[in-house]
Amino acid sequence: MIPAAFPPKDEIARLTARMLLEIGAVNFRPEDPFILASGLPSPTYIDCRKLISYPRIRSVLMDFLAVTVMREAGFEAFDNIAGGETAGIPFAALVAERLALPMTYVRKKPKGYGRNARIEGAMGEGQRVLLIEDLTTDGGSKLSFVDAIRDTGATCGHTAVIFYYDIFPETEKTLGDHGVRLHHLATWWDVLAEARAHGAFDEATLAEVETFLNAPRAWQDAHKKA
Repeated sequence: MIPAAFPPKDEIARLTARMLLEIGAVNFRPEDPFILASGLPSPTYIDCRKLISYPRIRSVLMDFLAVTVMREAGFEAFDNIAGGETAGIPFAALVAERLALPMTYVRKKPKGYGRNARIEGAMGEGQRVLLIEDLTTDGGSKLSFVDAIRDTGATCGHTAVIFYYDIFPETEKTLGDHGVRLHHLATWWDVLAEARAHGAFDEATLAEVETFLNAPRAWQDAHKKA
C-alpha cells in the first residue's frame, strides 16, 4: 500500500536512528576498531541487513523510504525499482511493493553463464529507475550499479538508502558528478544524537565516536596498525 503519511524529515531521521539502536544494528568499538572492506579502521559499524528480521521496524522504515523518495524526487518519478546485490534486494522489493512499481536487481558483476546479465528482471529502454541499497559510505560502489542500469537504455538519476555515513565530504559530489542524487533516512550524526539522548553507550565511547565523525581520515591514520 502506498504510504499517505509524510512525517517531517528530522522525525524520520530520529526514529530511524532509534530503531537501528534498538535492534543492535549500531556498533561502537573505539578501543578495538572494526576493519572495513577498505582495510581501514573504524570505531563504528552498522548492519542494516538485520532490519529484514524485524517486521514492525522493517515496515515503518520502508514506509519512510517510500515517502522520502516521493517527497524529494516526485510522486510519478520512477518506472522501476532496482536493488543492488545483495543488501539492496529485499529493500528494493519492499519499496517497489509500496510504490506499485516493477522490481529488478543489479548484480555486482555478470554471473559468467546463461545470459551473463547484470540486470535480473524486466528493465526497459527509457525507464526511469530508482536504485535502492541499504547504505552508502563514500558513494563509489553505487556507480557500477548505475552504469549497469544505464547500459540497458534506462535512466538512473536517483539512489535511496536507509543509512548514509555523511562524514566524507566527497560523497555527494561523487554521485552528483555521475548525475545521481542521493536520498537517505538517517546518518551517523542522527545515531550519535539518539545514542546520547538514551544513554545507549558510555560518554567516553560517544566522545571518541564523535572525534572520528568530525575527522574520519585523521582518526583512521592515527589508528592504523603498523
